[in-house]
Amino acid sequence: MRAGVRAGVRAGVRAGAVRALLVALTVLGASGCVSMPDSGPISSAEAGGAADAADEPAAIDPEPPVPGASASEIVDGFLDAMQASPISPSTARLFLSSAARSSWNPELSTVTYSGRLQAEGSSRVSVALSGADLLDARGAWRGRLPSYQSVLQFTMVIEDGEYRIADPPDALVVPEVWFEDRFRPVSLYFFDPQGSRLVPEPVFAPTDQTLASTLVEGLLDGPTAPPGPGRPEGEVTRTFLPPGLEPPLSVPVSGDGVATVALSGEVAPLTDRQTTLMVAQLAWTMRQDPEIRSVEVTIDGVPLRLPGGQEQFSVDDGAPYDPTGFQASSLLYGLRNGRLVSGTPGELDPVDGVLGQQARSLRSIGVDLTATNVAGVSRDGTTLRLAAVRGVDEPVRTVIDGASDLLEPAWDGNDRLWVVDRTEEGAVVRHVVGRRVRELDVPGISGEDVTSFLISRDGSRFVAVIHGVRRDLIRVSRLEYDESGRLRAATESESIALDDDPLGRVRDIAWFSPITVAVLTRLSPGASKVSTIGVDGAPTSQDPLPTTLGDATALIGSPAPGEPLYAVTDAGLAVLSSVGGPRVLEDGLTVLDYVG
Repeated sequence: MRAGVRAGVRAGVRAGAVRALLVALTVLGASGCVSMPDSGPISSAEAGGAADAADEPAAIDPEPPVPGASASEIVDGFLDAMQASPISPSTARLFLSSAARSSWNPELSTVTYSGRLQAEGSSRVSVALSGADLLDARGAWRGRLPSYQSVLQFTMVIEDGEYRIADPPDALVVPEVWFEDRFRPVSLYFFDPQGSRLVPEPVFAPTDQTLASTLVEGLLDGPTAPPGPGRPEGEVTRTFLPPGLEPPLSVPVSGDGVATVALSGEVAPLTDRQTTLMVAQLAWTMRQDPEIRSVEVTIDGVPLRLPGGQEQFSVDDGAPYDPTGFQASSLLYGLRNGRLVSGTPGELDPVDGVLGQQARSLRSIGVDLTATNVAGVSRDGTTLRLAAVRGVDEPVRTVIDGASDLLEPAWDGNDRLWVVDRTEEGAVVRHVVGRRVRELDVPGISGEDVTSFLISRDGSRFVAVIHGVRRDLIRVSRLEYDESGRLRAATESESIALDDDPLGRVRDIAWFSPITVAVLTRLSPGASKVSTIGVDGAPTSQDPLPTTLGDATALIGSPAPGEPLYAVTDAGLAVLSSVGGPRVLEDGLTVLDYVG
């Protein structure tokens, strides 16, 4: 429970412009999660990832070029042909010149649009797009294209007396609704640099029978550097899939859910630790294909054996590397009449530590993932204290004294405590490890008017709400570490502000999943709205949430699956992610939140 109780408590792309974008994006990922196989999806009954027949999108068999078609009709036909379903570029290639047919590569990026005007022109044809978004080669969302880059330009040539396109953009250009029916958000799982925790990287992947092979391809591509200048001494993520491996043409899945991943390439012998972590990446990534229950891997025909000797592993493997925290507490923790309490709504009891037995003048708290330690901010916001959740004999230690205005503290999964001090010069971000307190410059966040922040449990993302004169912004920075786990730097933060918020005022944010943030915005003095947005800024298709509420003041959320999202309202706690009526807040309760 953050702001609420504690205050009383989101005309297209000229061909050259698209290519310029693609050059930059190709650096981020060479062969991607968004692909158009030349022969269409695998049709074998054993291919992984097929949706139920009733859920499959309608088949689309586009028309080839019509003899005598005008230049604008050829361009419109080309764009229509990219909507083939099952996905295939074969018909679209027929609209291209003989030279362009062999060089066109729609796998390099994807452009989705909400509207398209009819093509105009003869030797040079233009098509204006509206609501155009860009995804890179691996399916990662790269944001909304500005209007000046939202006009596709095509140079036309005449071959055998017919108009053909000489310079198609190297992109799959499709309507937003077509894309949403055939792709879904998934994550590629890599590790933090220390190899202690999995880190999800959101991408979009096709929902057809190529899903399993697409996921494997994405992992083999490896992690990409975050936006901004690289720092050789630190990185955000790493992979334990050895370099030099080539993906299979397909990943067949047996009737009992066993996926066979036949990799090829020469690799050095793997240690037990490398094998264990490689398997964890595969398990967490491939479990997103609902048909897969277990996986077996071969490299040049030789089975990959786990340290115990088994050649098959469950997609449920890798629990100790859970990005939401291995064995993290699912309870709520709060302050009632100044004492630390824990439990579920309506059943909150004092903890047996000193903060549960003695009332303290605290205005906010943050409990670590295993509910071992609690950090508390004094009522005047100047002091941060640390105590054990259990054990009355454990001392209460002052960690920071003389601060200006400390926001609610937060913990990551490596027991690193994070605080933001709202000073007259702007936000100062600090992290605490043991008895050491260090300041971190987070570009685009440090020095700004920060009203709320989140740290991902895997320690890779710092999310903050920046109060602006006209509207608020939500900004995300990636955190870089060395292999020993030492924090090195934060990347330039990027904005993921909601575009459709009428007032632009963010009341609170909370985790909804490891890659999704729930956002509470103010619609009017008596109404609020809750929506979700991806940590990369991509629109989400999560389970529907109530679009409007009463005068909600705060959110209570967790990235762990199955844990409810709550909104704090005048009537109590409104359960947003599951069925249930409001739950009355207990008298004297001023703070309530999940661990982290």
